Amino acid sequence: MVKLNKAITIHAPVEKVFTFLNDPCNLPEIWPSMVEVKDVTPSPAGGFNFGWVYKMGGMHFDGASETIESVKNQRTVTRSTKGIESKFTWMFETVDNDTKLTVDIEYNVPIPLLGKLAEAIIVKQNEHEAQALLENLKARMEIETPVAA
Repeated sequence: MVKLNKAITIHAPVEKVFTFLNDPCNLPEIWPSMVEVKDVTPSPAGGFNFGWVYKMGGMHFDGASETIESVKNQRTVTRSTKGIESKFTWMFETVDNDTKLTVDIEYNVPIPLLGKLAEAIIVKQNEHEAQALLENLKARMEIETPVAA
């Protein structure tokens, strides 16, 4: 299992960041390889369960994610067991007037036939993908938040 940890500070209130990220329909806007989100339903744990189509290593994967934990404006955990096995833990923290967002990602590369070299390349691409996701979210959240003078 591959593990990634990324963090970013966003100049926007934690409520705004949490609300946007908690809605899976917003993911294709900020996540470069997220092709589609579908079949969104409320989760008993809070948040939403949803289907998705994701592009990795030039291949499309159909998957499904379920929210297994959600604490408003603090933490959301989703797990995928269909498509690409993964777990995303999003942690939201207010720092001054900003939001510190941390994501812990655990996933299995679903392409065992390509060998270790291809797996290493895909892992590196996914690391860049996670950083792009956070930077896109930051840009999206800050575009509507005026900078305090």
